[in-house]
Amino acid sequence: MPRHWMRSILLMITYTVLLVLALMRSDWIFGLLGQVLTGCRPLFIGFAIAFILDRPCAFFYRHYARNLGRRGRKLGRPLAVLTSYLVFIAVIVSLFSFVIPRVMESLRMLTWSLGGYIANLQELLNVVADYLDWENMDLDLNSLLTSLRDYLQGFLNGLLSSVSSAATQVMVVTGNIISWLVTLVLAIVFSVYMLAGKEKLLSQGRRLLRAYLPKRWADGVSDVIHLTSETFANFVSGQLIEACILGGLCALGTFFIQPDYAALVGVIIGVSALIPVAGAYIGALLSAFLLVMVNPVRALVFLIFLAVLQQIEGNVIYPRVVGTSIGLPGIWVLAAVTVGGGLFGLLGVLLSVPVASVLYALLKRDVQRRLREKYAERTNSETPEGENDP
Repeated sequence: MPRHWMRSILLMITYTVLLVLALMRSDWIFGLLGQVLTGCRPLFIGFAIAFILDRPCAFFYRHYARNLGRRGRKLGRPLAVLTSYLVFIAVIVSLFSFVIPRVMESLRMLTWSLGGYIANLQELLNVVADYLDWENMDLDLNSLLTSLRDYLQGFLNGLLSSVSSAATQVMVVTGNIISWLVTLVLAIVFSVYMLAGKEKLLSQGRRLLRAYLPKRWADGVSDVIHLTSETFANFVSGQLIEACILGGLCALGTFFIQPDYAALVGVIIGVSALIPVAGAYIGALLSAFLLVMVNPVRALVFLIFLAVLQQIEGNVIYPRVVGTSIGLPGIWVLAAVTVGGGLFGLLGVLLSVPVASVLYALLKRDVQRRLREKYAERTNSETPEGENDP
């Protein structure tokens, strides 16, 4: 038997044994993998923070490098990282100082006025039932409102009991807080190193690819990584900017419609705008349901205002501030959100669009390359013999 045959047979036997062992001890392997991923949590969080702050850091670096001259090459990167973190901290502090207290105040007012709002909603539905000659609607509404009151009462009782029993779990809560603080500190340290040594890390990654992969494979992997990075950066920045603009404008407009819930409605619209396709409808329905309990006319005015605002924001503000979209047709956006949400829940809904955009761009490039090759082959085959001879 030739030697290379024996080598191939031994490799197949080895792979088969390893596969059988992996299937037999799959629980242990997945447990070990889970522990490894848990230990790498600060690295993942640090990478996410560095990814979010990469574009602001690059903007500040260009500014410092242009204005500081030769010193900007050495001081530009540390100053850019420091400025990016200062802006990031300022945004978080302003959020906790101005937005969240207003939202909590709106929620507190909603809780106090919930009984009156439910009575208004019942009266409105009774009027609709009388108009439509639905005789049993009153009984159905009473049972529905009773169930709603029971659910809210049970929720509040469970919340109070959990708060009262929290004193017995002080050590557990303290340990979790300390663990999260350590994780956050390590994540910030990792993100600072990633932002400060971005060029060096990218250079080392390219060298590793070229050292362990053939040139064609290394170039392909580098191209896919670059495309993925650009697509996710455009998607994340675009969604965040759109959510902030739409939520701020919606809160400003709601201030003239129902000022008590302007901050809460702005937060609902802004957060729901992060969800592709269905986010606009979810935010509109939640906000309209909140306002219809106060006054149905104001809820209708709000829906008209939101529809006009979304048209202006989508056709005028968003293209100028964010730029072009990530290049995925609408039908594929809907398909990606549906499949991603069905497989991975909310995380799949949020990440399905950029992943589908990357796959769509790669497929489009491959189709164009294959069509060019086939067109070139057909052109060469249709060329008469001797025409290309010198």
